Amino acid sequence: MHPPRATPIYPELPTASCIQDILKAGIALFICFLSISIPPGIVNDPIPELLLIGHLIAGSALALFWMVSVEIKERRYQTPPDWSLKTRSLYRTARVMLEPDISASGLTEWPQLANNYWVALSRLEDPSVDGKDLQIPPGDDHRAYVVGIAALGFSRNGLDITPKSEEWRRGYHSALMGAAQAAEHLDGEVRDTTRDITFPLEHMIGPSNPRPKPVPHGAASPPLEENCVPASESPQTFYTKILTTIGFSPRQRLDAALAYADWLDFKGLHESAQEMYDWGLDIAMGALPVGVNNVVDTQTGIISNSATYVSNNLLKATTALAVHHALNNNLTAALPIFLSVLRARKQLSLAPVSEPPPPQLSNTEWIWSITKSILISPPYPPPPPSGNELPIRTAKAVCEEAAVMAHIGEILFASANQDSRPPSRAKKSQNILRKQEAGLGWTRDAVDVSESTLTSMNPTDLDGRQTCAECLKTGMGNWSAMVRKLLKDQQAVVSTKEEKVVTERSWFWGGHSTEEAEEDESRWERELQIVDGRMEGIQRLLENEKESRNFRKAGGGLGLGWLTGG
Repeated sequence: MHPPRATPIYPELPTASCIQDILKAGIALFICFLSISIPPGIVNDPIPELLLIGHLIAGSALALFWMVSVEIKERRYQTPPDWSLKTRSLYRTARVMLEPDISASGLTEWPQLANNYWVALSRLEDPSVDGKDLQIPPGDDHRAYVVGIAALGFSRNGLDITPKSEEWRRGYHSALMGAAQAAEHLDGEVRDTTRDITFPLEHMIGPSNPRPKPVPHGAASPPLEENCVPASESPQTFYTKILTTIGFSPRQRLDAALAYADWLDFKGLHESAQEMYDWGLDIAMGALPVGVNNVVDTQTGIISNSATYVSNNLLKATTALAVHHALNNNLTAALPIFLSVLRARKQLSLAPVSEPPPPQLSNTEWIWSITKSILISPPYPPPPPSGNELPIRTAKAVCEEAAVMAHIGEILFASANQDSRPPSRAKKSQNILRKQEAGLGWTRDAVDVSESTLTSMNPTDLDGRQTCAECLKTGMGNWSAMVRKLLKDQQAVVSTKEEKVVTERSWFWGGHSTEEAEEDESRWERELQIVDGRMEGIQRLLENEKESRNFRKAGGGLGLGWLTGG
C-alpha cells in the first residue's frame, strides 16, 4: 500500500539508448555534482589538489555508472527510437518494475507501475509530445481523468495510428497491454485521494462496505469511502481501445482479444468471454489470404480436415477457445477442437535445416566485435511475424503440440466419469478405467515429447525453451496426479473386496479372490515409483533451465549479454 508516483524513480535527466546521447546526460550530471561538492576557491588552492582529483574520479565514476545502468535497461527493454526521451524512460521503468527483485518486498508496486504506463500513454496520445499526426475519431472528447497523482488526457476510443512508424505502433500496443495487465491487478482496489494510497476495497469504511476488514498490522489506517476513487480504469478500457484502434496488426488485436477473454473468464463472465473468443476467431479468419475458405467451422471452432491454409493466428485462436471450453467443463466441445488443432499441427511443414554456425572469430575480430557492441547500440528489434503466414514445425511448435496432447489427456481422464450411458456396474467400471488409461497415455507421450525436445533445443531459443519447460512441468504434474488418483481408486476397490470376502466367509465358509484387484494396485504403485523418480530428474532439469535462462538474460553469451541484450 504505497502511494503511486507519476514520475520514474530515476533523476529527471535526458536518457537515450545510444552512447552519444547518454554522454551528454552524464556530463550534465557530472557538472552538477562538481558544483555541489567542490567549495568555492578550492581550484586555486594548491594544497587540496588530491581532493580535487578525488572529486573528479568520483564524479566520473558516478556518471559512468549511471550511463551504463541506463544503457543496460534500454538494451534489455528497448524502446521505439521515435518516442521522446521522457516517454521512453517512463515505459522502460514500468517494464523494469515487473522484475521480482526490483522491490525490497519482492512484490510488484502495481499502482506506481500502472501510473508510469498511464503517463506514457497520455504523452503518446498528446499531439504536442509524441502523438503528432494521430487521428482522433469524431465524438471523442479526449476526456481527462485522475489517476495516481496526475490528471491525464487519455482517449477512451481507438485512434488511427497508421501515420506512425511500425516501431511506434508496436511500442504503443505494448504500453496498452501493460496498462491492461496493471488494471487487472488493481481491480477491486480503491485510491485514497487525500493520501494517494491504494487499498483493497474490503478495507474501505463506508455505507457500501458496512463490515470492513481490518488492515494488516503496520499498514496505513483504512480509508473513508467519501475520499476514495477506483484505483484504475477497468481492463476493458485498454483492451477495447486496442481492438478499436486503426493501425494494429491482426496478431496484436488477437492478443488483446484473447487476453480480454481470459480476464472475463477469470471474473466469471463466461458468456461474454465466449463472445470475445469468437471475436478473436473472426480476427484470425478475416486476415487469411483471399480465396482461403472453409478452414474453421465458426459454430464449433473445429478446424476442417480439408483445410490447407491454417495460419498461426488461427491455431492460437482455436486453441484458446478449446481451453475456454475445458475450463468451463464443456469437455465435449473442447476435445474435438484440440484434436483438430493437433491434426493441423502434425501436417505443418518441417522447419528448414538451420545454417551452419559461423566460423570462429580470431582474437582481433572477437575484441573488435565486443568493442563495437559496447559503443554502438543494437537496432530496434525487427517486427515479429504477423501471424497470418503458414507456421512451420519448429522445435517450439513441437512443444506446442505436446501441450495440446497434455490437454487431450487431461480431458479424457476427467471425462471418464461423464458417460451418459447406463451400463452395468462392472462394464461402467471398465469403461471408466479405459478412458483414464487413454488420458494417461496421452499425458505420458506429452511429457516424453516435451522433455526430449527441451534437451535437444538450441540454447539461444529462450522463447521456445520456456514453452517446452512450461509444457513439461504441466504434463509431469498431470501424470503424477493421474497415477495417484488411479492408485487411490484401486486401493478403495481392494479394501471393498476384502470386506466382502470376510463377510461371505462368515456366512458361506468361502469367498472371492482379491488377487486381480491387488495386482492392479501393485501396477499403479510401480508406476507411481517411476513417476516420482522421473519427477526428481525433471525438477532438476527445470531448475537448471531456469538458472540458464536467467543467466542468459542477465549476463550470458560472451559475458556481455547484459549489454548486448542477449
